[in-house]
Amino acid sequence: MPVIPATEVLGNDMAAIAEEAAEVGYPLMLKASRGGGGRGMRPIHGPDELEEKILEGRREAEAAFGNGEGYLEKMITRARHVEVQILGDKHGEIYHLFERDCSVQRRNQKVVERAPAPYLSEEQRAEICELGRKICAFVGYECAGTVEFLMDMETDKFYFIEVNPRVQVEHTVTEEVTGIDIVQAQILIAEGKTIAEATGKASQD
Repeated sequence: MPVIPATEVLGNDMAAIAEEAAEVGYPLMLKASRGGGGRGMRPIHGPDELEEKILEGRREAEAAFGNGEGYLEKMITRARHVEVQILGDKHGEIYHLFERDCSVQRRNQKVVERAPAPYLSEEQRAEICELGRKICAFVGYECAGTVEFLMDMETDKFYFIEVNPRVQVEHTVTEEVTGIDIVQAQILIAEGKTIAEATGKASQD
């Protein structure tokens, strides 16, 4: 699974953090280890900003999540945020329900969701949807979930960010595109039905 270069969880030694930051390379993004939704995130464009931004981010993460731990990740400066909707059943079957674009954001919070992502070629769509399906198949994922990726606009490469193991508010966009009631499908899957039975779709095709 392609992932963005990053550090481990940061310690308290700023000299050691500076070495790790230089190894990954600027610009960087500070991210909270125990949180999400953009809280504790800080862009860091050079070594002169490092300590201030880390302390700022830690304070915000501590206030939001009760834990200030964070790590540094290579910042993709021209990125698109693309996520793949997944359904998995108790019989080992995984379907993807295509992708959603969620690049329009304010303060790292999604504002607009659209599907399909209008900038993807059919080959790129097949690639990202298969990556989402593949990671969920590997862990034997069940019910609804979303696999999130960043797409580097300069290289067209996809990088895995995270899996949200739940129904997200934006699932309704995918329901409009596919005609599948994701909440109903998840309930039926939890009762032991196959995805085919839960969705009325005989296969991924």
